[in-house]
Amino acid sequence: MTAAEISRIAGVTRATVSNWRRRHDDFPAPSAGTESSPLYDLPAVQAWLRGRGHTSTASPTEELRTALRLLGPGSGVAARLFPLAAGASRRTPEELAELAALPDDRLIALAEKTAGELPAAVPEAEPVRYGPDDADAVRALLGCVREAGPQAAVDVLAERELDEGAASGVYQTPEGLAVLMARLLPADTSRVLDPACGSGTLLVAAARQGARELFGQDSLPVQGRRTAVRLLLTAPEAETAIRVGDSLRDDAFPDVTVDAVLCNPPFGDRDWGHDELAYDPRWAYGLPPRFESELAWVQHALAHLKPGGHAVMLLPPALAFRSSGRRVRAELIRAGALRAVVSLPARAAYPLHIGLQIWVFQRPEPGGTDRTTVLFVDGEGEQRDGAPGTAPATDTATADVGTRGGSRTRRSGSPSSTVSSSATSFDWPGLTERVLSQWAAFTTAPDTYADEPGVARAVPLVDLLDDVVDVTPARHVRATAADIDPSALARRVDDLRKQLAEQVTALAASSASGGWQPSGASGREWRTATVSDLARGGALTVLRAATPGTRGSKGSGAPAVERPVLAARDIAAGNPPSGTAVDIHADAAQPVAAGDVLVRAVAGGGDATTMTRVADDRDAGALLGQHIHLLRPDPARLDPWFLAGFLGAEDNIASASTGSTLVHVTPGRLRVPLLPLEEQRRYGEAFSRVHELRAAARRTAALAAETAATLTTGLTAGVLLPPAGPASPGTPGSRSV
Repeated sequence: MTAAEISRIAGVTRATVSNWRRRHDDFPAPSAGTESSPLYDLPAVQAWLRGRGHTSTASPTEELRTALRLLGPGSGVAARLFPLAAGASRRTPEELAELAALPDDRLIALAEKTAGELPAAVPEAEPVRYGPDDADAVRALLGCVREAGPQAAVDVLAERELDEGAASGVYQTPEGLAVLMARLLPADTSRVLDPACGSGTLLVAAARQGARELFGQDSLPVQGRRTAVRLLLTAPEAETAIRVGDSLRDDAFPDVTVDAVLCNPPFGDRDWGHDELAYDPRWAYGLPPRFESELAWVQHALAHLKPGGHAVMLLPPALAFRSSGRRVRAELIRAGALRAVVSLPARAAYPLHIGLQIWVFQRPEPGGTDRTTVLFVDGEGEQRDGAPGTAPATDTATADVGTRGGSRTRRSGSPSSTVSSSATSFDWPGLTERVLSQWAAFTTAPDTYADEPGVARAVPLVDLLDDVVDVTPARHVRATAADIDPSALARRVDDLRKQLAEQVTALAASSASGGWQPSGASGREWRTATVSDLARGGALTVLRAATPGTRGSKGSGAPAVERPVLAARDIAAGNPPSGTAVDIHADAAQPVAAGDVLVRAVAGGGDATTMTRVADDRDAGALLGQHIHLLRPDPARLDPWFLAGFLGAEDNIASASTGSTLVHVTPGRLRVPLLPLEEQRRYGEAFSRVHELRAAARRTAALAAETAATLTTGLTAGVLLPPAGPASPGTPGSRSV
């Protein structure tokens, strides 16, 4: 292990580790590496730390990563530990602790027995064998399952095996998106297939919606094993069949028909088998062009559906308008197979630079009702109108991307990349409600469905079958002058203008407070302590963040909750609790109390400005969401605003985090100055004022964006007139006519 890893385990800085090496003769000597980058033996370092009273502050997932890395590339231990993670999930925490405490030989024997409990649903689940060198990794896995849950352990194993296999371009479907896609299926859906199942996010979402027969296939063995184990953990009562292979070239389920297909297929794959599959019977709507692999996946999905069955697929926006796919799109529309297209904002899912689309298909039924319209829903609208906390949509003309993978685990420089960075800040409940309400109204009575201008519109098939066959939602949904009441829009603009003026005044008041003085010729220096140190001393308690599927989650379905749930995105956006059952922390009994300090566990690189929050009365009683660390300070020893301010500092977050694109915060490594309570309160008051300034700026920006968007719509639609009077003298571009 490196000196940096020693510092993480011990909860100290790298400078402290360097001091130990110089000052203590008994500090373990390097066992490998170079003079400038020495490597140390993990057991020797741990023994030395224990001898000096240092307990590990590394998270269980970090300890598992370290143990796997120390075995070196090519060991294959990550793949062999998957069945052990599933078997260990059936043991109590006490049993796991007893197992980890056994000598190496007995530990290995019982680990092999535990791994052998894995059902045959996992592909290539032949008997597992562990060697003496695997003992530390086995112990780390058992500790991770015991402390962080089996799903966290499975994610670390998959991450390691993907790295060793040099897989690239592999992304995970955000859980909020998976839930939305699964809820677009009929309520009685039982048999579901994902032919590019990746890490299993979509099949898990289907299981939580009630599906009980689950089929999946992926070209990467690690993803097949990961999906199978996730399903065993999420829905142990379901019948599952997960296979490894190329679904287009070597379909593992050629004779299987299902109620529904959920799929996030590879995009832009030019080697999907165009020549060898030219006469495949699946191409009922036309041979997919060589550069339109997505249309091959679409027809593969339709071929597996029973008549009337639904397929919900995540697809790139360029598929909606590229000329090469026009003929197949036209046939899908003529046959009534395409039912709906929903656009998503950029950053809702990977690749983050484009706004992907959800396409809903239904296999035509012989003699069934003719379908005359296609529903289009513009999920980008709120973001284009300036909703706070979101990025603007990217022009779809740049969206001809090429990525490989399935419904996929994102692979990046982050040591743990199982969560999309947008997952912590994107309003999935709001978008889900926006889409599902329109879909329900359309499917209940398609002939009488009432369009909602600017949001959703049902377009007759004949209007789509032109020379372009463009099914981009924004093209069909945008509001026209006929949809807008000029008087109502003018009143709305006037109301927004008044609100904006009031908010600008409030912002000015927030920024006007003075009294900020320099500390002297140089910055202050103070002694600090880590959060782990403070927790051991009783100054605060820490509840670590939980991720979906960890131990303590509510089985195969999301729990019914009556209280609001504080989600990580609420901290990022400064909103009141907006989460639902799918956002809930594994410890569902943990309510938030006023004065708690909440720290986001995951954020985009460099985003430290909204990493912390002090719970107030509007948060009190809410249930804690996933991806949030909760710190409950003793008010007699720590001021919560002082704690939140220093914990959220950019340098502090950076030093206690791993990753680059995604930042994963280890709360125990965050540092806090040791100051008297009275001085803490002075700093706390200052941090509270900074918080109010940030909140006022956010509200002002949101109102300004909404006002500008409304004015632009009114002017360009011809329902608002410019203010009367000539242009001001000297106005650029003014001239006499």
